[in-house]
Amino acid sequence: MSTLRVTAEVLTVHEHPNADALELAQVGLYRAVVAKGAYRTGETAVYIPEQSVLPADLIEELGLTGRLAGSNADRVRAVRLRGELSQGIVCRPKALADVDLARAALDGTDFAERLGIVKWVPPIPPTMNGDVESAPDLLPWVDIENIQRFPGIFEPGEAVVLTEKLHGSACLLTYFTENGDGDEDGHGRVQVSSKGFGAKSLALKEDPRNLYWRAVRGHGVPEAAALLAERLGARRVGIFGEVFGAGVQDLTYGADGRRETLGYAVFDVSAEIDGTVRWLDPAELLDGELPLVPRLYEGPYDIERVLEVASGRETVSGRGMHLREGVVIRPATERYSAVTGGRAIAKAVSPAYLTRKGGTEYE
Repeated sequence: MSTLRVTAEVLTVHEHPNADALELAQVGLYRAVVAKGAYRTGETAVYIPEQSVLPADLIEELGLTGRLAGSNADRVRAVRLRGELSQGIVCRPKALADVDLARAALDGTDFAERLGIVKWVPPIPPTMNGDVESAPDLLPWVDIENIQRFPGIFEPGEAVVLTEKLHGSACLLTYFTENGDGDEDGHGRVQVSSKGFGAKSLALKEDPRNLYWRAVRGHGVPEAAALLAERLGARRVGIFGEVFGAGVQDLTYGADGRRETLGYAVFDVSAEIDGTVRWLDPAELLDGELPLVPRLYEGPYDIERVLEVASGRETVSGRGMHLREGVVIRPATERYSAVTGGRAIAKAVSPAYLTRKGGTEYE
């Protein structure tokens, strides 16, 4: 998931092709449906992104009572309004009436706390839960921003790689090679976590019923991590994979999370080498050793091409069983991004995925 920031933005307003009383207010590459005449191009308003949970008084003020997602009808999600995809909410809340929004847009002020808006946290089903232990040295995963919100992460023509984004649950494995810190056979120590627990520096204690431990044991991930650590001369190796199948999320890719056909595919690798943690290319390191997420495109960065590849049918099963969630974009050579303040990495999500019916969104 991406980070939550509720900011003031300069708008570009477009006609709505199918509604005389509506328009489209653009923020980054997102467009949100607004009432006609409410905003003009060049004006500033507050943008509330998808997956925001709003307080009741703000929902009432915006006239959205009963119209948002979730059991409490308080979560912002993408919808189609008169045929056009609307992502997020554009507004000018009364609580910010005394704020110079134009200056706030320049400063990048985050109004989430002031407005009482929080990030939606997906529920954790029992098979993804378990007893936890402290894991201060676990190699963490990072939030990935949406390229439509931050289109400046990549430069036009920059060499990039697009991999398929899978709809499952992220599994974090860290392998430690410290002397005397392994098991009784002298092997390195392993910690396994989910994205949510990992963000809190917690690991899941091994349990054969747990989804993540079943995946890493079933696919021999600790053994692959040990070999990789030896080859790289690394103190720690992080292998980040997606666990998927029936019983995990609504998109299954022909796998079954309740049986031995539980799906698993690696999407990233990090390693601590000579005291520095580096992000590495899974295809260069683990191809033929572990299942990898499919590579869909390698070439010059072009936003239209990215958005085109983000849609379509999944390729994991080899049968195009259902829609594709989207893609993850990386530079061909790992680098820093001033836009993200960290890795140059982003995602693009399929509109069909965002607006599908009956979808599940677990941690």
